[in-house]
Amino acid sequence: MYRVQRYSRNHEQAWNDFLRSSKNGHFMFFRQYVEYHSDRFEDFSLIFSDEKGRVVALLPANLAEGVCYSHQGLSFGGFLTSQKTSTQDVVALFDSLVAYLKQNSVLRLVYKPIPYFYFSLPAQEDLYALYRNDATLIRRDVSSVIDLHQPIRYSKGRKWSVNKAKKDDMSVIEKVNLSEFWSLLTDTLKSQHEARPTHKLEEMQSLRDAFPENIRLFVAEKNGQVLAGALLFVNRDVVHTQYLANSTIGRELAALDLVLDHLIKDVFQEYRYFSFGISTEDHGKYLNEGLIAQKEGFGARAVVNEFYEIAIT
Repeated sequence: MYRVQRYSRNHEQAWNDFLRSSKNGHFMFFRQYVEYHSDRFEDFSLIFSDEKGRVVALLPANLAEGVCYSHQGLSFGGFLTSQKTSTQDVVALFDSLVAYLKQNSVLRLVYKPIPYFYFSLPAQEDLYALYRNDATLIRRDVSSVIDLHQPIRYSKGRKWSVNKAKKDDMSVIEKVNLSEFWSLLTDTLKSQHEARPTHKLEEMQSLRDAFPENIRLFVAEKNGQVLAGALLFVNRDVVHTQYLANSTIGRELAALDLVLDHLIKDVFQEYRYFSFGISTEDHGKYLNEGLIAQKEGFGARAVVNEFYEIAIT
């Protein structure tokens, strides 16, 4: 069994130091990112240590109505472990976690494993430990990912639209200020989906300024006007499109296709994976076929994001 501590501010450096060396870390797990929405989530992040006091694992988490989530404010969560972590270690981590949750009157654990393509080494020990703890699969979303080390095969329609866009007088540039893109994004989500961005502009601008190597914006412009754009989360050798937006004129000119083609084949061609995120709604029950077809038109294929639940008895 491991010693389990609830995270507090005096653990910040130890948390971040371990995260940097983990085999399945992501910049979203740095405390400055996790805590940007601390007003909306009760943090319940946990630190696991061995008998010598050495940190062996982290669990980004929050608590809501007696349920521990890993983590509701993040796309995924799960145990963050080192290169030395074995399967037996993770089984023991889950034993320690379940015992700690029981001691603290937590009723359930909802666990969102980190997708495999973010690993620097294989790290699916937690999936086995979930099975050992009679975890129930409660949700499965479908995301779309391009393996950039394999030949990239666009669909015929995607090739046509990219070639069309390249003939127009548009340029793709990187921007530091997010405000113009955010206005386009907000209008697009409202008009097409009656939705709004998960993040506020001020939050995302602050996060971009704090993580300039990880949060990057590329837009297509014509005559000084932003027609389309992609806000990216870059982590190690993975590029993820956190937000995509296309204006009415941009759709006519295939501006977003131009941006994505530039990112896939020029800017990030040496990376390993290019992720478009999920195309499912209603807790994974509804597949947006038009949306996933667009992503698969760039050569992306399916990777699932899973949610598991353990009853703490």
